[in-house]
Amino acid sequence: MRLYLTISVLLISAFTLFGQGNMNEGFHLLDSGDFAGAEEFFDEYLLEAPENKTALICYGRAVGLNGNPAKAISLFETLKEQYPGDLEVDLNFNEAFLWDGQYEKARPLYESLVREYPESFASVLGYANTLSNLGEYPQALKWIDKAIALDSSNASARISRKYIKLGYADKKIKDKEYDSAEALFKENFIDFPSDRETLISLANLYLMKKETDKARRTFIEMATTLQDSVRALSGLSLVAHLDRDEKQALRTAAEGLEKSRSITDVELSQRSRERYVQALIWNGRYTRAEKQIDSLEQLMPEESWVKALRATLGMYTGKFDVAINEYNDILLNDSTSFDGNLGNANALFASDRPVPAYRAAFRTLTYFPGQADAQALIEKINEKYIPAVEDKPFYTFDNGNNIAFGNQLQLQIPFSTRFATELSYLYRETENTLSGNRALSHVVMGGLTYTLMPNTRIKANAGFNTSRSDLGEYTQPVVDLRLQFKPFRLQNAELGYRREVQNFNADLIEREIVMNHLGLNYNLSTTMGLGWYTQIMHTAQTDGNSRNLLFTSLYYNLMKLPAVKTGINFQYISFAEQLPELYFSPEKYQAVEVFGEVNGSVSESTNFRFNGAVGLQQVEDDPQSAVFRLEAGVKHRFSKRLGAELYGKYSNIASATAAGFEFTEIGIAFRWNLSEVPLYYKKMLARL
Repeated sequence: MRLYLTISVLLISAFTLFGQGNMNEGFHLLDSGDFAGAEEFFDEYLLEAPENKTALICYGRAVGLNGNPAKAISLFETLKEQYPGDLEVDLNFNEAFLWDGQYEKARPLYESLVREYPESFASVLGYANTLSNLGEYPQALKWIDKAIALDSSNASARISRKYIKLGYADKKIKDKEYDSAEALFKENFIDFPSDRETLISLANLYLMKKETDKARRTFIEMATTLQDSVRALSGLSLVAHLDRDEKQALRTAAEGLEKSRSITDVELSQRSRERYVQALIWNGRYTRAEKQIDSLEQLMPEESWVKALRATLGMYTGKFDVAINEYNDILLNDSTSFDGNLGNANALFASDRPVPAYRAAFRTLTYFPGQADAQALIEKINEKYIPAVEDKPFYTFDNGNNIAFGNQLQLQIPFSTRFATELSYLYRETENTLSGNRALSHVVMGGLTYTLMPNTRIKANAGFNTSRSDLGEYTQPVVDLRLQFKPFRLQNAELGYRREVQNFNADLIEREIVMNHLGLNYNLSTTMGLGWYTQIMHTAQTDGNSRNLLFTSLYYNLMKLPAVKTGINFQYISFAEQLPELYFSPEKYQAVEVFGEVNGSVSESTNFRFNGAVGLQQVEDDPQSAVFRLEAGVKHRFSKRLGAELYGKYSNIASATAAGFEFTEIGIAFRWNLSEVPLYYKKMLARL
């Protein structure tokens, strides 16, 4: 509406100059935006002077701008019959179509006017605004420049040009032409230095591009008044959040909330309160955030932004069903809500409901074409289900003179979000450089993964292991069965059975020892950063021996970005029979270690990981010895479809092969996505 209100200002000024003096009050009401008051004023005025053209025009304007443009069009049609060819009437008639959103109907009317009155400032201005509303921004800018050339002293056209450029820049952003959008924003500063609306749009562009330093400077430039300072502090809090400085984000949000107590802008005060609660959530202060949300719900239980805060808290604390319910409530009030649609999509994906998540993400794009976050979520879901090949060549050696070369190849083909198949092949050649013993293993497995319900899936793989050594060759079936599920919120569990052939070195391969593992993995997370992981496993071996294993880890997440974790591990192993001459099989083995883990990134395409631990281990009643292990990797994504990770690991922890054992492995893992999108993608789009 701002684009054509400039015409209103122009025409009202003309009425003020040439209209009757006792209509000045009505002109003022129109000029100040009190359209209901203006409608009432001119309605009463026309009772005394029903033929007054100026009063009739002003009444039509008041009616149209007060929410009844169809009636205004009808009124102006009558006036056109009474005053054919009257430019003043024609201009108002045309503008009424803009009020009613009938831009295509307005276009030929304005085209006719600018042909007939090429020097009419109001005609040219109205045509420019019509083109802008139709999204034809280059042409709109051409015509608005003509309007300014006709009357360079009139501010109305410059105001229109500002909004045309804002609209054009928004289109450029949707088309991902960010540099062009930035240039358009900056052009506005020529006419309106430090314009608040342009600064807000420019800052949001920088946030979208993750150019936080530029966004910070823009928000600071905006803070010239108390109200704009409050608005800027809210933006600066978000900048700190994107810079991963959550403490600064909370301090800035708290400052903005305090300043907002001195302003009368209710909506801006609410936005400051909203940012403060968001900052509490970002900092993990969930109890304080919940109290704030509870108090807000008592005051305004139906406000969408309050529901969005409750949903955000649910997302951070793993209460995804709460988040989904809140976002659905928002959509009941406003089906086009950005927060409701995209928030719902994220919550559905987090709760392992990919198809509804797709639906919600595409619905977001329907209302907000080209929206970057919605598109990123769709790509994130796609990535999980794209067919891919993984290849991992590796080399290992240990202090027992064993070396091994190998390669593991894996093909994953998801046919839907619920069903996927898998085929893997492992080649491993081992040699003891001291004894000269050699052995070769081939392991081929195929299987499927099926999602029974959200967060519950079964994985079944079966195949065979063919091993050949100096003493002969044999083939054994191998199996891997797993049931993965979430018992409760913030918990993950896995029940599994695995049948495998011991193939660590040539001596063990020769003995054809088959191991049957039955185990349970369980992980408990908390909103306080603490976590507890436990693995329990019983292994029955074909040589008559058996093993019990317990591994438990109490850990604490120190940071989110980069992800830093530290904790204490305890491991206990016990074999039923001790066969030290064949392999490491103590009656009792235990180890305690302190570990640290870091996962982060150096760029959008390069990630790194590091895990290290030190501690003490004890075999039977022998003296304790130091234990040390280290694992690190660097992963780089060369393109959307190709990535690789170079990794290495070292350990001197006792294992199923030997005590006082030192082991090193180095390798590189490649992943190649076989397609741009999942196999089911086109069919799914047709159904959505």
